[in-house]
Amino acid sequence: MDNPFNRTYEKPCGESRMKIRSVFDGVELRTEFQKIGIDSKFVPIIWKHLFLTLRSSNDWDDDDEWEKHIPFLPSSAYSFLRSNFKTPLSSTLHSVFHSSDNLTSKLLIKLQNGSFVEAVIMRYDTRLGKYAGKPRPGGLRATLCISSQVGCKMGCKFCATGSMGFKSNLSSGEIVEQLVHASTFAQIRNVVFMGMGEPLNNYSAVVESIRIMTGSPFQLSLKRITVSTVGIIHAINKLHNDVPGLNLAVSLHAPAQDIRCQIMPAARAFPLEKLMDSLQEYQRKSLQKILIEYIMLDGVNDEEQHAHLLGKLLETFEVVVNLIPFNSIGTLSQFKSTSEQKVSNFQKILRGTYNIRTTVRKQMGEDISGACGQLVVNLPDKSLGNANPLTDIEDLVI
Repeated sequence: MDNPFNRTYEKPCGESRMKIRSVFDGVELRTEFQKIGIDSKFVPIIWKHLFLTLRSSNDWDDDDEWEKHIPFLPSSAYSFLRSNFKTPLSSTLHSVFHSSDNLTSKLLIKLQNGSFVEAVIMRYDTRLGKYAGKPRPGGLRATLCISSQVGCKMGCKFCATGSMGFKSNLSSGEIVEQLVHASTFAQIRNVVFMGMGEPLNNYSAVVESIRIMTGSPFQLSLKRITVSTVGIIHAINKLHNDVPGLNLAVSLHAPAQDIRCQIMPAARAFPLEKLMDSLQEYQRKSLQKILIEYIMLDGVNDEEQHAHLLGKLLETFEVVVNLIPFNSIGTLSQFKSTSEQKVSNFQKILRGTYNIRTTVRKQMGEDISGACGQLVVNLPDKSLGNANPLTDIEDLVI
C-alpha cells in the first residue's frame, strides 16, 4: 500500500505554490505540508533539529545536510525542503558589533531580499532586580531586542529607524530567525519587540512568531516576551485574546495629545483619550501591568508640569513607567538629552506624588548605535571590553 509519507515530492505541472521565505514560517510550512500529504507533526521536529544544529555550528554544506541533521522525516519532506530552502536560514548574519563594556551586541542581519534589519542582545544580572524587597532568583542571562519591519512608517522624530521610512514587513519566520542567530551568542531568556518597526503594524506575523517562540524548540515563556507599540488601538483591542499573558509596552512619550503629535506624527491617528480607554480595557482583561515608555526630551516633555500630567493620566492604572534618556541620532536629531537632575525630579514626582513605580532605563549599546531609538542600518566598528551586568526592565513588569 502506498504510504504518502514515503513519496518523493514533485510539483505538478502548472500547480501554483506560495513562496515560503523561511522554514520557520509556521503557517505557510504547515499549509504546504498538508497539500502534499505530510503530517504537520514533523514541523516542530524540523525546527528542533535545525535550531540545535545552528546554535552549535554553522556547518551546513549542501542540500544533503537536511538528511544529515534532521533524521526520520518522510522522503517527501526532504524533497520539499531541498527544493524550497537551499540553506537552512533565509537570512544571514552580516556583521556583529560589541559594545566596549561587552554587555551589548548588535547583529546586522541580511534578509533574502537584500534588505537589512538589526537585533540587539543585552546582557543582565537577574539578581540585581528586586522582588518583594529581596534580590530576584537567577543569575546572568540575556534579552534580545528584535525587529518586526524593515524601517518604520510611524515617523517618530526622536527615532533613527523612523528616518528610514517603511520598507517592508518581516515574515514570522524572518522574525524568529533573529532569535536563532542571537542564540549562537547567548542564551536568550527574554525577547522584546522594541527593534526596527512598529510590531502591531505587522500584527499577524508578530503574533505567529510569538507562538513559535513559545513552542518547541524555543520554549520561551510568554511572561518573558514584551511587545512595544506607539498605540495601534485596533490591534491592542485584540492582542490579549490572541496571545494572553504577553507583556505590553506602550511608547507614550508625552502626557498630552498635542505634544505626542509634535514628536510622534502617527499619534494623530490614535487620540490619547481613546488610547487610554483601550489600555484600560486591555488591563481589565489581562490583569497585567503595562510598561509605559517615556523618552526624556529636554524642554519638550520633561518639565515638572509634564510629570504631574503624566501622573494624573496614569494614576488609575497598574503600570511601570520607564524613563528613557534620549540617545543622539547624529544630524537627524532636533532634540537634546534631559539632564540627570531633571530626570531624577521627574521620577520623584511620579513616585512620591502619584505612587507610580518609575524606573530610569540604563543605557546599553550607545557606542555601537544599539541603544533605544538608534537602530538604523549602519556599520560602526567597536571592540570588546568588560563591565558589570545590569538589572533588566523586563523583570519589573512580571
